[in-house]
Amino acid sequence: MEITDICRYPLKGLNAEKLDRAVLTPGEGLPHDRRFALAHGSTHFDPGAPEWMPKTNFLCLVRDEKLAQLRASFDPDSGTLAINRAGKQVVRAKATEDMGCTLIAQFFAGFMGAAARGTPRLVEAPGHMFSDVPDKVVSIINLASVKDLERVVRQPIDPLRFRANIYIQGVPPWAEFDWVGREIGLGPARLQVVDRIERCAATNVDPETAARDLNLPRSLQRGFGHVDMGLYARVTAGGEIALGDAVSLTTRN
Repeated sequence: MEITDICRYPLKGLNAEKLDRAVLTPGEGLPHDRRFALAHGSTHFDPGAPEWMPKTNFLCLVRDEKLAQLRASFDPDSGTLAINRAGKQVVRAKATEDMGCTLIAQFFAGFMGAAARGTPRLVEAPGHMFSDVPDKVVSIINLASVKDLERVVRQPIDPLRFRANIYIQGVPPWAEFDWVGREIGLGPARLQVVDRIERCAATNVDPETAARDLNLPRSLQRGFGHVDMGLYARVTAGGEIALGDAVSLTTRN
């Protein structure tokens, strides 16, 4: 069992950035994962007192498949967020500064139009993660389970539809569901698996074409009697993980 891909999503709702390695810290998600979000004009988010909010308060793929037309890249050292469309840069600004946030928000206001529900705001808060769940977790996908879902759908499925942080191979299809409540190792790091991930309509969007061309929750239900794909895990012991690192499973007591 090994890690095949490590991905972060600096701007909630946009594309994955693939990494060769990442440092995991106890109680935290992948560094800079879901660090920023685009709040609807009607959403009240207080950076001074951040609270978890459902994803529908922000631009997200479950409603806004158009976001998949864009490619974001983030430089943590400079705080610069760049957005490309069709291979051309459409905005580049410091997402950590007010002026940069305004420039980025203005682009998305024009790009999304009425779907933004007012002028969107680029938001962040120190230590806050715009995750789909209240806890800071790392998400894991077993590629063999995706392959088994392809058998039901009868066509290839890009694993990036599931927007996970860690992709693994060498595990039998669906065997990862037996890990809930157990500890796993990712290289030197240790994580407690806390839950299966229930999938929504965001997975129906092709991350390359932005087309809403499949109904994966329905296919999961039809083929397997559930709508789950992947795991949420909480980091309990940190360390640097890298592509090719072994995935290990603790022995049950």
